[in-house]
Amino acid sequence: MKKVVKIAVSIALMSVATSVFANGEKTYNTACVACHGTGAAGAPKTGDKAAWADRIKQDSKTLYEHAIKGFKGKKGFMPAKGGRVDMSDADVKAAVDYMVSKAK
Repeated sequence: MKKVVKIAVSIALMSVATSVFANGEKTYNTACVACHGTGAAGAPKTGDKAAWADRIKQDSKTLYEHAIKGFKGKKGFMPAKGGRVDMSDADVKAAVDYMVSKAK
């Protein structure tokens, strides 16, 4: 019985991870692409490994904080939640994870 429960939990967790990643792509396409697709306001373009390298070296917590709370740096600025205060923190984090995955 325990083995069945463990398998069910594992499948459920994989499903959640997949939906979060898909949600990150959806969030990116609806809220982030305007800047991260074009480089507007100094945003690192999605998929630009050089532009993302130093950012990726930071821990995820820092990237999430900058995306959620906003950040002003030497190369540009990130408005809090990309200006979409209606988004949840989880959606913003998923979008960050999606962009990072495209720059690795």
